[in-house]
Amino acid sequence: MASEVKVPVLGESVSEATIGQWLKQPGEAVAIDEPIVSLETDKVAIEVNAPVAGIMGAQLVKLGDTVLVGALIATIEEGSGTVAPAPAAASASAAPAPALLSPSAPAEEAAADPAVLSPAVRRAVLEYGIDPASVKGTGKDGRLTKEDVIAAASAKQSAPAPAAAPIAPPPVSAIAEGARAEERVKMTRLRQTIARRLKEAQDTAALLTTFNDVDMSAVIAARDKYKELFEKKHGVRLGFMGFFAKAACLALKDIPSANARIEGDEIIYHKFVDISVAVSAPGGLVTPVVRDADGMSFAQIEGAIAEYGKRARDGALTLADLKGGTFTISNGGVFGSLMSTPIINPPQSAVLGLHRIEDRPVARGGQVVIRPMMYIALSYDHRLIDGREAVTALKIIKDAIEDPTRLLIDL
Repeated sequence: MASEVKVPVLGESVSEATIGQWLKQPGEAVAIDEPIVSLETDKVAIEVNAPVAGIMGAQLVKLGDTVLVGALIATIEEGSGTVAPAPAAASASAAPAPALLSPSAPAEEAAADPAVLSPAVRRAVLEYGIDPASVKGTGKDGRLTKEDVIAAASAKQSAPAPAAAPIAPPPVSAIAEGARAEERVKMTRLRQTIARRLKEAQDTAALLTTFNDVDMSAVIAARDKYKELFEKKHGVRLGFMGFFAKAACLALKDIPSANARIEGDEIIYHKFVDISVAVSAPGGLVTPVVRDADGMSFAQIEGAIAEYGKRARDGALTLADLKGGTFTISNGGVFGSLMSTPIINPPQSAVLGLHRIEDRPVARGGQVVIRPMMYIALSYDHRLIDGREAVTALKIIKDAIEDPTRLLIDL
């Protein structure tokens, strides 16, 4: 008798998902609680585990199909199969998995079946630009693991570059056909959600941005002085985000409108600070939430951010990680951004943008000196936050970073 596999409850207010990847093909052995399919929701990818052990049966929906919570998507047959069938023997009804190779990859390379890759491995393949067909897997049944992909990427980087060989010019017909090639790729559900929410913010909020610059000398000195002791004691590296998160908490305490939201004709003031920290994931920018940041230590904040960053790269964030948030910090400086106008994360009313640190000449005591400077930006909803409040909040953050003692004495 076949057991049914249905779409599980996906989280509050999430009623549907998209079939992102089949992790098991018909005829393959399945262990209980083993992931068999990856679903893409508006925010994260969720793996659905097998309710029983057996043999993978029919896949009742195709890749890219939208399914509702509770929908029947597959069956698991009784049995104890041990090996997966060759790709050619797979059920004709099984939808082909999306290609993980670049459009320019040879056709014979594209024949590698990526359906056996887990979401974490698939993301690693895309991130490091590795052909999965060229890597020998060390996982169960010879499947690739994330460590296999990383090792292959390291070997690729350390290998000596081959001597350049003369390349014959392509025929004129090939140039005409390939010079302006295009590729049409359907937007992922996450990217669609990001696009919708950003446009919603532009259409709804009265967006404005105020800027300031920060002398990072004091924070850099403190970090250099204590980073080894900090990491030895707390097991996490001391970064700049901890300082800015604590400084933001100071500012939000004095300017509560920057930590509020509009709901109908009412303003909701939060008596806590849940900071959404923008981190880069393979599918786009996501904002996991550091909850009650105003009551956390530097080590707790840095540890939470480091863990979220790792889970975002591995595709392991959950809906609960992304839910809520009263204020956002986005650090474009890690990508080299000098200045930007960050956009708020609805229904929040403000976002702090950090940028790269660079040595610039500034005036100090009537003298021109070189200091490590950073531009910071606060974008805000002018319906709720006045210009004076926005400028004041940003100035509080600037003062706290330039004189970190303020973070200790709540000034």
